[in-house]
Amino acid sequence: MFYRPKDGHGLPHNPFNAIVSPRPIGWISTRGSDGRDNLAPYSFFNAVAYTPPQVMFASIGNKPDRDGAKDSLAHIRETGVFACNVVSLALAKQMNDSSGSWTADTDEFELTGLEKGQCDTIDCPYVVAAPAVLECELRQIVPLEGTYNTAVFGEVVGVRIDEACLRDGQFDVTTFNPVSRLGYRDFAAVTELFSMDRPGE
Repeated sequence: MFYRPKDGHGLPHNPFNAIVSPRPIGWISTRGSDGRDNLAPYSFFNAVAYTPPQVMFASIGNKPDRDGAKDSLAHIRETGVFACNVVSLALAKQMNDSSGSWTADTDEFELTGLEKGQCDTIDCPYVVAAPAVLECELRQIVPLEGTYNTAVFGEVVGVRIDEACLRDGQFDVTTFNPVSRLGYRDFAAVTELFSMDRPGE
């Protein structure tokens, strides 16, 4: 089949997310200027550069108790910092529980029973049980086409790694099975790997 998105797809559910998959999950933690903490997963997330290391996530939609934004974006606009927590298979339920449309005064760390740590380089909480955490300073907020679509770019200024996930000097994803977002209500966990050398290596 072929379709133009502006004309509709004619299927029971939009296939776009299922086509662009798997996608890493940016489990974004923030602290507002009022001191309230927030934790929410974003499936439009990725690393975008090595030097300096940078990541991005896209916030889509808004909340009735925020002015055209979700809590994470509102906090980042106020403070200029955020943390990306890596989601392991063991944390999948808590990640999903934190995705609800909770009120702005809800602390998802408390809601999910997750232990909260304090980042070293920025004033922001992080998930202690996460296998890795990227501490980020805001570099750009870019409005995207469509209502309430916004991309957030941050520079990684601190990296926290659970030493149990290091094997022979490498960050080994098989020690924690990272969770990715697929289409619809589906997720996947990395349980096996294969390697390929680039041409000429």
